[in-house]
Amino acid sequence: MTSREKRLPILSVIAGVLVVAAVAVGAFAGYRFWNDRQAEQARTASVDAARRTVAAMFTYDFNTVDTQLPKAADSLTPTFKGDYLKLINAAIAPGAKQKQLTVQATTQAAGVVSADRSHAVVLLYLNEVTTSAASPQGTVTPSRVRVSLEKDGGRWLVGEVTPV
Repeated sequence: MTSREKRLPILSVIAGVLVVAAVAVGAFAGYRFWNDRQAEQARTASVDAARRTVAAMFTYDFNTVDTQLPKAADSLTPTFKGDYLKLINAAIAPGAKQKQLTVQATTQAAGVVSADRSHAVVLLYLNEVTTSAASPQGTVTPSRVRVSLEKDGGRWLVGEVTPV
């Protein structure tokens, strides 16, 4: 057996190891890319859902408060939905009608505190413009809220809104 014939099996093993290593590195890089892309999509979608849902939760007119605010509950987790509907019926709707309140909430800024594919926490900076029978010119109230979201199927649902 010549030295060349002795080296051939060794070179074949080395080539095989290199191919396996290249496939493993490629698979790992592909997984990391996919995972990073999923996390970025979660950040973008959760911020959009938080902006839209919180604006709907905090915007109302005393003439339509009974039908307007419950629509926002469709974008809430089941537990939070129950609490929110109780709050509407016990305090918000009666107070809005009594004081003839109209509130328009807009998000001035938003940022992701944390996010993965199924959970996110978003910080929103809101301005609420409130008009009433006593104050028809309106007042602006700035606020910050921390919004926790959970992904349910293909939708982001708000599970908690906490003033900061």
